[in-house]
Amino acid sequence: MERRPDIPPPVADTRPPRERFPPGATDCHAHIFGPETPLLPKTHFVPHHTPLPAYLKMLRALGCERAVLVQPSVYGTDNGMITAALHSKAFPLRAVAVVSEDISDREIESMHADGFRGVRINTASATKGLRLEHAPRLAERLRPLGWHLQFFVNLRQTPQIAEELAKLNVTIVIDHFGRISAADGLDAPPFQALLRLLERDNCWAKLSAPYFPSAQFPRYADLAPYARAMVAAAPGRVVWGTDWPHASARDKMQNDGDHADQLIDWVPDAAQRKRILVDNPQRLYSFQ
Repeated sequence: MERRPDIPPPVADTRPPRERFPPGATDCHAHIFGPETPLLPKTHFVPHHTPLPAYLKMLRALGCERAVLVQPSVYGTDNGMITAALHSKAFPLRAVAVVSEDISDREIESMHADGFRGVRINTASATKGLRLEHAPRLAERLRPLGWHLQFFVNLRQTPQIAEELAKLNVTIVIDHFGRISAADGLDAPPFQALLRLLERDNCWAKLSAPYFPSAQFPRYADLAPYARAMVAAAPGRVVWGTDWPHASARDKMQNDGDHADQLIDWVPDAAQRKRILVDNPQRLYSFQ
């Protein structure tokens, strides 16, 4: 029997942002869900079916012309749904996978040909899978392909993890503001650890999922100084993502047009916004 969703669905009718996104704008973090891939036996949420066509409808409303799909934890290492989306050629897509520690070089090379450009490691939840100790060896294998390691970390709980990430000899990407808390202040150790990472040429960050670091739904106004500090630290290594369909938002579900407007609030300079939306993703994900 199929399990019933236990989280809200995304807002269906996406409104356009108040300012048009530039050509080539990229959503650098989203997920798709559907019956094609079975959920793991025990998951921390059960999603609604939100397939690729629904996601592309949202992207077109925002004015995004490229996107990056990230393998969700509820499917483990079965990246089949994202692979099918890449093969469909329905939209300019790249992807970030979840893999096992014993994945073969041949499998990685095949995924590269499909359009995968990174591997996600989750240390911020109880999800089983790759852990930080697997990162150094995996980094050596991914670096020749130009891939990156993406980390879902909670710097508030473990700010010292930044020291381990700094040792990795590969491009790293921190998503969802590193799970800092805006209520702690800009000088708090978790955010300062994130800024120190962003001083390194191999470290990137995503302005995504504002419901993790902020409780100020719906505008998340307290995140503005954090986003601006991140952009100031690494203007060429910050990207933006919707985190559609917002599986972790729960009671903070927004219209994605509001998410787009937040970026405009955080980064009022149009030229810098273009770097975040177009130029930086072009480099990180090797879009054609």
